[in-house]
Amino acid sequence: MALRPEEVTSIIKKELEKYKTRLRMESTGTVLQVGDGIALVYGLDDVMAGELVMFPKDVMGMVLNLEEESVGIVIFGDEKNIKEGDIVKRTYKVAEMPVGEDLIGRVVTPLGEPIDGKGPLHTSKHRPVVSGAPNVVQRQPVKEPIQTGIKAIDSMTPIGRGQRELVIADRQIGKTAIAIDTIINQKGKGVYCIYVAIGQKMSNIVEVAETLKKYNAMEYTTIIAAASRTSASLQYLAPYSGCAVGEEFMYSGKHALIIYDDLSKHAQAYRQLSLLLRRPPGREAYPGDIFYLHARLLERSAKLSDSLGGGSLTAIPIIETQAGDITSYIPTNVISITDGQIYLESDLFYSGVRPAINIGLSVSRVGGKAQTKAMKQVAGRLRLDLAQYRELVAFTQFGSELDKSTQAQLTRGERMIEILKQGQYEPLSMAKQVMIIYAGTNGHLDDLPVGFIRKFEAGFYKYIDRLHPDLEIKIESKKELSPDLASRLEIAISEFKKEFKIRSKI
Repeated sequence: MALRPEEVTSIIKKELEKYKTRLRMESTGTVLQVGDGIALVYGLDDVMAGELVMFPKDVMGMVLNLEEESVGIVIFGDEKNIKEGDIVKRTYKVAEMPVGEDLIGRVVTPLGEPIDGKGPLHTSKHRPVVSGAPNVVQRQPVKEPIQTGIKAIDSMTPIGRGQRELVIADRQIGKTAIAIDTIINQKGKGVYCIYVAIGQKMSNIVEVAETLKKYNAMEYTTIIAAASRTSASLQYLAPYSGCAVGEEFMYSGKHALIIYDDLSKHAQAYRQLSLLLRRPPGREAYPGDIFYLHARLLERSAKLSDSLGGGSLTAIPIIETQAGDITSYIPTNVISITDGQIYLESDLFYSGVRPAINIGLSVSRVGGKAQTKAMKQVAGRLRLDLAQYRELVAFTQFGSELDKSTQAQLTRGERMIEILKQGQYEPLSMAKQVMIIYAGTNGHLDDLPVGFIRKFEAGFYKYIDRLHPDLEIKIESKKELSPDLASRLEIAISEFKKEFKIRSKI
């Protein structure tokens, strides 16, 4: 039925009465210059440092520089679609990372986008990638060990939950191997692991993911991947994104371990961004605030007080040195921030000592507090004995005659060095470490030829598993070597030693 003109007029009047003008003010800016992952923008007068902004075609950026005439923005995404004169809008949000248990077993970018082909993330939780560290009142002393499964570390440079222990060495000396072994060793210990790959080849990141999958470690691990082919801005963001993932576990009363592999490349990425933003370089051509950058990141690792749930976030940053120089700018920065360092030496590595840990330069500032009582009992003098052994080796190169006690020290030291050698992807339980170190420090191996020590060790573990499994279980559960357990261990070592000597015809 057709409407009469007066009816149409009344309907239009009613609609006009309902209509209210809604004005929305938006803070915008204009792109002045773009290139190399950086945009200089005029306007955005009230934007915050660290705030996300939106470029055309949904390309995101983060504000890094606030200047009088312009704003410096790092671009997360393809800058090809951005040109001079484009409008940039505020989002009123700081950079956030999706967090929670949905990220476990996934490989994601520093922006939280999955790249493992397993579909989208189903988490509604987000945390800001940059946040404040817990204060002194919110923390408690580091006192629980985080077992790496590596004899040389757990016995001499132990790592505790909430600690920050640096791994430092030249390239290809086994830094990542230590990190991967530590992750593999967390199986069944209730520790969530985050591996942050910064500036590495994508093939290396895939290899790490495959290795972790092979040892069933991806069941509790998240990988944050910022490969070398990604922009400097994403490499800069990666460790903060990984830290946000770890903080979610820590503040939920759980335990997390984060590996930053490596912060040298993070420093390079930030240097690139800084110079493009025309910030003046500082010492050794690095921006002066690079120390603050790493301190702000590593201070977020902590062991929280019981009132906050008692969760922890343990950090193992990795730094690459040039020709073993640990006194250069970035290494000295990170050494002064962390609670100790594990220094791997090229000469040791190439002479067959692996992991190639330099005992003299490696230290844990938490020390025995991050060890079980059993490990303290057997490894108390180990560091000192090995340091003395190294000095004696250097001294005996001059060919002087040695007294019996010096010869005994050299004999013991040689065998302890052999015991501390360990293959990759072979982390050991705390009890097995205690048993073999006990055998070495109490002289049970002094009469065995050095070439047979590794065979003895491998056979001893099988012997314990076969005939004395309860011994390992008791040491693992009690975390202490009582007189009864020590005497049982003495008997087991003596019995196996006789059997081993007969079998090996020694």
